[in-house]
Amino acid sequence: MTVHNYWAVIPAAGSGVRMASTLPKQYLPLSGRTVLEWAIEPFLQDAKCQGVVVVIAPEDDHWLKLSLVHSKLQMALGGSERAHSVLAGLKSLSAASDHDWVMVHDAARPCLHAEDLDKLCAEINEDNVGAILATPLADTLKQADHEGCIEKTLPRERLWRALTPQLSKLGMLKAVLQSALAKGSLVTDESSALELMGYHPKLVEGRSDNIKITVPTDLQIAANILSQRYSCS
Repeated sequence: MTVHNYWAVIPAAGSGVRMASTLPKQYLPLSGRTVLEWAIEPFLQDAKCQGVVVVIAPEDDHWLKLSLVHSKLQMALGGSERAHSVLAGLKSLSAASDHDWVMVHDAARPCLHAEDLDKLCAEINEDNVGAILATPLADTLKQADHEGCIEKTLPRERLWRALTPQLSKLGMLKAVLQSALAKGSLVTDESSALELMGYHPKLVEGRSDNIKITVPTDLQIAANILSQRYSCS
């Protein structure tokens, strides 16, 4: 059994301090759109997606300037940390039930490919607590000491780099995020909240070009990915 329908939550309340920009990184221009618009687009185009909630900061004055209008799209106000924003997004999905599937996707990942959405939906069933897109680590890992020198080399076998979207049941995700926040644990992704409660989401290998915009040079890399993808379509 595959996932036939799901909802999407895109936390977009961050500021992106490493971008050295007055604009939050999700609103930076990229190939004729903003980073955020590229991140949203695959879900708007996917018939399996029932609705998308974008979670913005209360002081955000950029969202309305995008003039995004779509029947699937809604907005919610987020909090100080990712977990607060995702939880706010989940609670705003009034048309969804706790048994529905929900995907959480980074607002700063503009290169998500439709085939990865399909793959994530196809490789999970009702017995799974959830799944995330991820890629096996290919680089040699070094652990540094306090002086910035190599302390030791770490084995990379069985290590994966977590991507988004991350897929789980709406009710379960709400519960584990609330539990993590109650314990003071500011989890950096949704699978971490599930892990804290003893669950083991499935790893689904995704495309390595599903990059996250973190530093200024990432924008050009993303532009090259999008240019090559759409020039070949």
